[in-house]
Amino acid sequence: MTTRFQNKIAFTFIATLFCLQVWSQGKLQLLPGTQKVYAIQNNVHRLVGTVSFEYQGNTMYCDSAHYNDKAKEVRAYGNVHIQKHGINLYADSIYYAENNKYAKLWGNVRARDNAYKMSADSMDYDAKKGRAIFRSYGTIASILSDEKITCERGYFYPANGSFFFSGKVHYSKADLDVTADTLQFAYEQQKLYFFGNTQLRNDSTQIYCQKGWYHVQTEAGSLFDHAEIYLKNTIIKGDTLLINTKTNDHEGRGNVYFKDLDHQLALLGSHMVYSTTDHFAYVCGNSLGFLKYQNDTLYVHADTLFLERDSINQSKNLVANKNFRFLHPKLQGIGDSTSYNFELSKLEIGKDPVLWSKNGELKGEVAKVFFKDSLLKQVELDANATILFEVQKDSLYNQMAAKRIVADFDTSGTLYQVTASGNAWTIFFPLTTKKINDTLVEEQREGLNRLIAQKLLVELKQGEVSQITYFDQPDGIFYPMQEIDPKDRWIKGFKWNPSLRPRSALTLRQD
Repeated sequence: MTTRFQNKIAFTFIATLFCLQVWSQGKLQLLPGTQKVYAIQNNVHRLVGTVSFEYQGNTMYCDSAHYNDKAKEVRAYGNVHIQKHGINLYADSIYYAENNKYAKLWGNVRARDNAYKMSADSMDYDAKKGRAIFRSYGTIASILSDEKITCERGYFYPANGSFFFSGKVHYSKADLDVTADTLQFAYEQQKLYFFGNTQLRNDSTQIYCQKGWYHVQTEAGSLFDHAEIYLKNTIIKGDTLLINTKTNDHEGRGNVYFKDLDHQLALLGSHMVYSTTDHFAYVCGNSLGFLKYQNDTLYVHADTLFLERDSINQSKNLVANKNFRFLHPKLQGIGDSTSYNFELSKLEIGKDPVLWSKNGELKGEVAKVFFKDSLLKQVELDANATILFEVQKDSLYNQMAAKRIVADFDTSGTLYQVTASGNAWTIFFPLTTKKINDTLVEEQREGLNRLIAQKLLVELKQGEVSQITYFDQPDGIFYPMQEIDPKDRWIKGFKWNPSLRPRSALTLRQD
């Protein structure tokens, strides 16, 4: 709502009430054409003819009037018109009692100056309470533009310049539209206060809340109780939202929710900042993010989830700084210094990542995870890279280690191929099957097979090594099960971490 409009509302109301208040001063002066016909009773005189009179600079016209000089009461009927300093006040009838400092206008009540007009079915003014009221749908509108406010009831307090509008309050001008159950305007503060179901809309923004305030000059405000903001490609919700509709820079506190509709990304937390000016958004405090694919959802958690955006506020990267954990139906993991690139569908974990896929655990100093069309496609591990498969509970593990490992996944999200390069190692326990009868099959581990080469291509089936291809002269050895030296059972730096694995989205923020 513009400042100019609010100033004019205040001016119109104050001038209108001034017209009513000055009746208590001096004597009523009849103008030509007005006749004081007779006294009805108790010194009440009837004025007829072309009724018009002046009272302390006010001019009043009506079809007829009753005037009690002793009680200082005026009742005017039919086409009532009051003029004062360019303000025109109209009504079908009016009553004013100076002793009670009370005035009532009813029937097509209107007030107008050269820029704005007000209309209502009735209006009451109680000078003792310092309050003016109009009921049964009032309207204040600009004569020069499309600026307009309507409501069922309106209250004005001249002493502090406060307005209250209630009952289907509706303000509109150009692209701005405001509806509320109750709307208060604090004139000196230049603030709107709204209560109940409230909606603010313009060309690019829709705002909803149950309570809040809005500064008409700075366009800043605070929203409470189910507060929601809908932008072109963004949804923001929170217990409390601090807003600026001029810059579209917003802050959320309490239970906050941010959604990027372009990428189907949602972020939850206890504190949120969104800035179109600086092109970023972030949430922190028990945060959770989820990225919706066609068939799967990627859940992420960190101390802070930071969304980097470009100059047109399109999301580029989601950055997680500490205590990062993620959950995908086909892959789970932990780490720090993590970012997700929306264009490449790439998750990069830059500090000591640990990943889990079915019965496999993947580690390295840096990990890159690639998705394609919502499917897990590939994992790249760099520096001290390892992959472990548990093939016998708490005792046997198929293992791979190298300077760099590339793990490929099929369309079901199953790891089927590993390329290991740079001092590549494999330690695995070959499995043989023996058919005992038509229904029974016996499985047995033959021993330990260790193979070392500069580069190895390992093909897998459900974590079992099905074939190994080497690209230079390998160094290999086989130990039968009964001859395995315990120190040869593990690759260097072996560590199995099942307790760290994220298990569900519900517990991701609590693990």
